[in-house]
Amino acid sequence: MNTKEIVNKFEDVTNHYLHELEGFTMEQLLQKPSEEEWSLGQMYLHLIQSARYFQLGSIEKCRQGGPAVTEAGTEKSEIGQTIFAQGSLPPIRVKVPASPEYTPAQPESKEQLRDGLISVLTQMKELEPTLDEIPAHHTVAHPAFGSMTAKEWFAVVEMHYRHHLLQLNRLKG
Repeated sequence: MNTKEIVNKFEDVTNHYLHELEGFTMEQLLQKPSEEEWSLGQMYLHLIQSARYFQLGSIEKCRQGGPAVTEAGTEKSEIGQTIFAQGSLPPIRVKVPASPEYTPAQPESKEQLRDGLISVLTQMKELEPTLDEIPAHHTVAHPAFGSMTAKEWFAVVEMHYRHHLLQLNRLKG
């Protein structure tokens, strides 16, 4: 897995999101197509928060070891094996029941979104050179993909951003 290439792809997709963000008004970012669907702003916050707290957090758990880490012997799920074989998440809409833990709040400003995207990109660039130091037998379970190494969690950040380009295009109509 070429982590430098992942960072380059991640920078490209982040720049795409930043470019798109500039073209939206705050009103457009807050508009929801329906009560059950997220606004563009919520989608942006979902990407930022998922990367910061879930994906990059799981990399730190891999680094530190301890109770959240499963040692070698646990498996990736079938969908986990598929996404890594294809290098992307499936192009399907994933509906999760609305909940305070999962549904992002509406953004407060475009600056909040811009700063969040840039912050995640900076973290990815800083983290990349340290990934080889994290033991590959330290894995953290993903609810759908099964046990993943730090490098696999790193790749999922970029895959997740790419996956949401479909939603971005749908929401901007």
